[in-house]
Amino acid sequence: MFDQEPADEQEPAGIRLQKVLSQAGVASRRAAEELIAQGRVSVDGQVVHQMGRRIDPLVAVVRVDGDRIELRNDVVHLALNKPKGMLSTMSDDRGRPCVGDLVAEREAGLFHVGRLDADTEGLLLLTNDGELGHRLMHPSFEVRKTYLAEVPGPIPKGLWRQLRNGVQLEDGLVRVDDFKVIDVHSGRAMVELTLHEGRKHVVRRLLAEVEHPVRRLVRTAIGDVQLGTQRPGTLRRLNRKELGSLYSAVGL
Repeated sequence: MFDQEPADEQEPAGIRLQKVLSQAGVASRRAAEELIAQGRVSVDGQVVHQMGRRIDPLVAVVRVDGDRIELRNDVVHLALNKPKGMLSTMSDDRGRPCVGDLVAEREAGLFHVGRLDADTEGLLLLTNDGELGHRLMHPSFEVRKTYLAEVPGPIPKGLWRQLRNGVQLEDGLVRVDDFKVIDVHSGRAMVELTLHEGRKHVVRRLLAEVEHPVRRLVRTAIGDVQLGTQRPGTLRRLNRKELGSLYSAVGL
């Protein structure tokens, strides 16, 4: 946890803001002072200019350039590129490969934010931040997720309009937020679609309903967090911009 500075009769309780920013890995203390002087740091919604400001990092909401900074050093946020065949569970009583195999020795208390079915690859978030995880999974926050799907081609010109207008599935209407054709070759097409739905197998069911069943499916983004070139089966910590964007997306 953050080192608490002893309070005396002359100084209020808390930790100096520049020290908090330094301990959070944002910048050195000197660079943090420059950020404060430039008006780029806010605490609980108010821009801070004075260097002597002290805060409680366990309760204060600190933002730099509008991005919220995680001040609790026991909170973990990871991005996993889940390979095909791996279960989105933290354990499996049948001994099948699962997400928990990758993190059991790394961090305690982690859970996966939503899930991908065993045949779907790509981005899966892991955290021990219960409030953030809950909000990311709750449909009311409509966090967008982007997928690449390999389907039979060619793709009819009107398919994007049909998907954006909505397709009726057995559990209700589904609309995509964005759709585009990436490539078509030898009877196969690669399409990218973005939607904020979280229903089970929704992408596979949606594309099957419009007669383009999925052959391969990869989730490439959750909000502004991108899979990029991360190798399958590897974990990485989210950076400050990524984490700040997730907090912003769910109103934290």
